[in-house]
Amino acid sequence: MATVGHYQDGLEGLRSRIRATVETAFYGNNVMPVASVRDAYLLAKNSPGTVELTGMPMCETESLGLPQGANVLLFNDGAVVGRCAAARKIIGEPDVDVDEYAFKLREAVYNTRYRKLYHVEAVVGLDPDFMVKAHLLIPEGHGNILYNWLLNFQHLNGEYGQMYRDSKAYPEGDIFIFSDPDWRHPDHPPGLSLFDPSHNCAAILGMRYFGEFKKGTLTLAWGIARRNGFISCHGGLKRLRLPNGKDFVMAVFGLSGSGKSTITHAKHGGKYEVTILHDDAFIIRCDKKYSIALEPTYFDKTQDYTMNSEASKYILTLQNNGAARGSDGKLYAVMEDVRNGNGRAIRSRLWSPNRVDRMDDPIKAIFWLMRDPTLPPVIKVTDPALGSTLGATLATKRTTAERLSPEIDPNALVFEPYANPFRVYPLSVDYLGFKELLSDGIDCFILNTGDFMGKKIGPDLTLKIIEDIAEDKAEFVSWKPFKDLQIIAIDGFSPDFDDKSYKKHFVERMEDRIKFVREKETERGGFDKLPSEAMEKLQEIIVELK
Repeated sequence: MATVGHYQDGLEGLRSRIRATVETAFYGNNVMPVASVRDAYLLAKNSPGTVELTGMPMCETESLGLPQGANVLLFNDGAVVGRCAAARKIIGEPDVDVDEYAFKLREAVYNTRYRKLYHVEAVVGLDPDFMVKAHLLIPEGHGNILYNWLLNFQHLNGEYGQMYRDSKAYPEGDIFIFSDPDWRHPDHPPGLSLFDPSHNCAAILGMRYFGEFKKGTLTLAWGIARRNGFISCHGGLKRLRLPNGKDFVMAVFGLSGSGKSTITHAKHGGKYEVTILHDDAFIIRCDKKYSIALEPTYFDKTQDYTMNSEASKYILTLQNNGAARGSDGKLYAVMEDVRNGNGRAIRSRLWSPNRVDRMDDPIKAIFWLMRDPTLPPVIKVTDPALGSTLGATLATKRTTAERLSPEIDPNALVFEPYANPFRVYPLSVDYLGFKELLSDGIDCFILNTGDFMGKKIGPDLTLKIIEDIAEDKAEFVSWKPFKDLQIIAIDGFSPDFDDKSYKKHFVERMEDRIKFVREKETERGGFDKLPSEAMEKLQEIIVELK
């Protein structure tokens, strides 16, 4: 089996104060196992506040093991409709006191003793080369979180149960996550997501938004993957089969709202045969370069979709959307973020007609999706160290998928290395991993999917750029005075360094990157310090310009 589900002497990954507290909670006499997706569906359907959308029958009840005639279930979270990074605390970081959080966790577990708790299992990773078993414990009344979690990851049906039994073994313990969305503590107004990544366990407390559970589970799975020879990716991966028979495999990295899912699922007008691995979570084997998807379904925004959209046929569940009664008396969803920002759906894997869980074809190109208004629509980076550095300083803006502290400006430009705020290992590990990939012949591009000095860069232009790159039609020219950067001449999007205002803003954004890298040298005790060449590469750009 992939991970260790039973105690073994000598396996340090099973021994910690936090893990002992979390795992023990699963064995209480108030814990009930949920054995199937069918049982999870019924729990969610009967959970207080659930809306059964009787006008939206599910598309694949038989393959999912659901009751015949099952409908899409809608559940809304109230005021909270996004993740909260400020609530994350990671054991092993300098400012996290193990004694303090072990005390709070023990009390949180104790206070659930008079409540019924449900235990459900799934696997993260969809190929025998990487499958990790995960366990979730959650109190009664939160059946929708449990059901969504089981749909988002892979339930252990006959096929995947056998695949897991035959999968590659890793010296890692199963993932265990204890949760109580009703938990409250004066020290943690937004809630607490406590991770012990070295021991593959977590507690998600006082948080009910499903994205916390999805990304919390992935946080631990990505950590396991990185310790065992994979590069962990918060992005999308797809293959275009070109008219000449050649394949173009591309990976796109961007935060929610950057266009990551739009690009991954784009059908390109039927010009190519499109095969999708996933649009959010995958891993790349460092030595052999194959890729594995971690989830079977898609947790996607609903802001651009209506009931009549093609994608709506594949909805399994909805979160934070409206509902209305149709003329036929049935209930239907009201999407397009009418109720609130960041409405979400879990969509079936059938949304992607050509979906695979493993891709052995080597990646040809990596695209960093940025929203930096000083960058033209596309830049090709020819130096691997600079390419990895710019990935480590990926610039974007906050989205409605995040719940921000009051002091944070939602419109400010921020940097999120490799678009992955869920990393629990040093940033330098990803820096060296991506630098190695780019040194092995993978091309590196930056796509600005926001605006260029106030002029919007639309998705049609972005997709046209990608298609030209895939077909070797893109005419890149040197972006003078930079020796390692190239651009395409596009009307209306020409960077002009003779324009003093533009030049000033460009230099300021590069200096922001330098400041970000410098802060990493001391922040969290230098946990995310980058190699010195990262700073040198950014400084070199400014020197070349001046």
